[in-house]
Amino acid sequence: MRTEEIVAQALVKVDNDRYVLSNLIFTRVKQLGAGAKPLVALDAKHHKLTDIAILEIAQGKISLECIDTRY
Repeated sequence: MRTEEIVAQALVKVDNDRYVLSNLIFTRVKQLGAGAKPLVALDAKHHKLTDIAILEIAQGKISLECIDTRY
């Protein structure tokens, strides 16, 4: 799937609010960088953390309600 399609799906998950999406991505990238396991079938060694975070959001595995901001 193309990146534009994945981002469009992720935007739908946050009611087309780009600000919320960018904050959600940023928070998840921090978590992944701190050692959190990806919730999708992408290896963090071969894919950018940003791509992993966007795909997690697009697939509904990460949402604003479930994100842990302690990182």
